[in-house]
Amino acid sequence: MMKKTLFATFLSLIFAQQNFAQTTTEESTTTKTEVVSTTINDTDFPKNEVKLNIANTIAIASVEVGYERFFDFHQSVAVEFLINDRINYHTESGSRKFNTNSLKLGYNYYFGNETAGSGIYANPFLKYRFGDFEEEENNAKVETDMNAFMLGIGIGYKWNFNNKFVIGPYATVARNFSDEVKDRFTAIEFNAGLTVGYRF
Repeated sequence: MMKKTLFATFLSLIFAQQNFAQTTTEESTTTKTEVVSTTINDTDFPKNEVKLNIANTIAIASVEVGYERFFDFHQSVAVEFLINDRINYHTESGSRKFNTNSLKLGYNYYFGNETAGSGIYANPFLKYRFGDFEEEENNAKVETDMNAFMLGIGIGYKWNFNNKFVIGPYATVARNFSDEVKDRFTAIEFNAGLTVGYRF
């Protein structure tokens, strides 16, 4: 009789432990879900970002500055001004010289859920370049009109540190619609860099 009682008590303790563990797990899952949900739906984060492509500034003396405005946790619009915007990183060796600048307007969608505007992002954009390219051929200066409208897509990754400082790499590919640029260079243009930014 004592053995049966002890066995029944033992089984009761096991079932009680299982029920407690299940309840604790459910509560923990619910809490995590609530935390993530609260974070994603949180609107109390900086909506403005100023940024610089530090990599191209160092590598080819191209100054690429931008402003980004967030309108929710995952989405933003951005405008950038690119000074000395060289097509596909062409050099200026010899007599070649780029006199080109660009304006870029883009939309960003961030897939990260931990902090606003973080993680992997996609970036469709419109870009317009203006200026010319100079070079010498047979002791004569030849100019190429570099004015071109472009349509492109980019992808990148951004780390967000305390909703203040951000940094991350990116790469883009675009199609220009200038016959003159296409004949001298190419219709497909690439760009990449490492952006550092400040949010406020």
